[in-house]
Amino acid sequence: MYSCANCKVHGCKDQDYKKMPENCPSRDKEFQEENKVLYLQEENYKLAHSSALVESEGYCELTRVEEIMEFAKKNNFKKIGLAFCIGLRKEAEIFGKILENRGFEVCSIICKNGAVPKEFIGISDCEKVRPGTKEVICNPIGQARLLNEMKTELNVILGLCVGHDSLFIKYSGAPATVLAVKDRVTGHNPLAPLYTADTYYKKKLYK
Repeated sequence: MYSCANCKVHGCKDQDYKKMPENCPSRDKEFQEENKVLYLQEENYKLAHSSALVESEGYCELTRVEEIMEFAKKNNFKKIGLAFCIGLRKEAEIFGKILENRGFEVCSIICKNGAVPKEFIGISDCEKVRPGTKEVICNPIGQARLLNEMKTELNVILGLCVGHDSLFIKYSGAPATVLAVKDRVTGHNPLAPLYTADTYYKKKLYK
């Protein structure tokens, strides 16, 4: 079993095999050679190469918004898909305008497309966010399939809920990246509880 999150030496970062623990995945030479072969496939190579360039050229200088545009530019992606949550519709509008201003074609699909009632997936009235009201499901499969129909070259996820993002990625025909994730409690800053895991959030996170 691998446990990289608990490693204190990170010999992989320095290619120092002497430091690597016995269960380090870097020690599995055959497996890693198979991965290297996959990176040499044309599409994978292009994505990996451009990602490394974006990282080095914009390190601690470019925002995530800028990095996404640079990544798209280096891959010659001109049609960008935007799968967004209705709760972040204002942010989606701003981001879409920025992309268009930079010469990209933007295809945006909201999570509530299809207007499918929650009862369709077995959600009872008492299980709704607001019982006694009409609520429709988030439709990430619809978002992905509609963007596939529009032949987007890169899809950007903006604020989809946990699980909904999983379904979107599963059905996305184009490479997908994340601009922001949903965390209503922290103002969409999901790392905040980790930074306070030993203080403010200790009782809440640890049993």
